[in-house]
Amino acid sequence: MSGTSADGRRSATSETLEIALVKAGRTKIRYPAELLDDDGTRITVRAPWAAPGVRDFGFVRFEPGDVFTEHFWRDRWYAIKEVYAADGTFKGWYCDVTRPAVREDGILTVEDLDLDLWCSADASTVLRLDEDEFEASGLPATDPPAASAARRALTELESLARGNLLGTV
Repeated sequence: MSGTSADGRRSATSETLEIALVKAGRTKIRYPAELLDDDGTRITVRAPWAAPGVRDFGFVRFEPGDVFTEHFWRDRWYAIKEVYAADGTFKGWYCDVTRPAVREDGILTVEDLDLDLWCSADASTVLRLDEDEFEASGLPATDPPAASAARRALTELESLARGNLLGTV
């Protein structure tokens, strides 16, 4: 069910989307998410940590009870995920470099391009992640324009993080 806000944007209530994260042509994970907003360009959802168990990256732990507010764009090559602990404490932003999101028939499909960025809640730690996986993926050789867009997206995300602007996007 959706309505229209005072500024004309469509907002949703009680609608669920299935998020399909695709990597190298295969579905990496699928999970349900509550649709918070879809303004035609940006889609915002909220979802609990969907992977089994705990994932400890060293700089942050994702664990059962964590909640993600995720922002996907139809015209940008990234997704920004606000990460909250079960008690509501803000952990930081986990950003995925992706192809632009596609929403169709209740499914939001996002193609992960391996590059990621982490920014701590206080913005004191900004880490570019998985650049080695990106190079090993073969994308730079098989799709140079996409690889170039992915690198630009990571640079843009890092600039936003260092300017403490991720929460304003």
